[in-house]
Amino acid sequence: MIEVTEKAASELKTLLEQEGKPELSLRIFVAGVACSGVQYGLALDDEVKEDDVTLESNGIKLVMAKDIERSFSEGSIDYVEDENGKGFLIRNPSAGGGCGTCGGCH
Repeated sequence: MIEVTEKAASELKTLLEQEGKPELSLRIFVAGVACSGVQYGLALDDEVKEDDVTLESNGIKLVMAKDIERSFSEGSIDYVEDENGKGFLIRNPSAGGGCGTCGGCH
């Protein structure tokens, strides 16, 4: 199951309240592929498609395509603040290590 940490859930709930749209879901989507594997993105969404899977974690509704659920079933979404800035961080422990083709990924 994908976990939304308490900190991320709190930030998302605040964002949804500020937008006046508490009914929106958080969509997880494939944003691209890099040497380290599939890169995922997040977006607020009010639509659930026929081939979507829906989940809930810490009061946040998640939606994603079925094929993403298979490759991202043990991931987490966190909210981090550090010297580089702040934002949501997607962690996927089942992501691949590196393909070795770009030379700069290690």
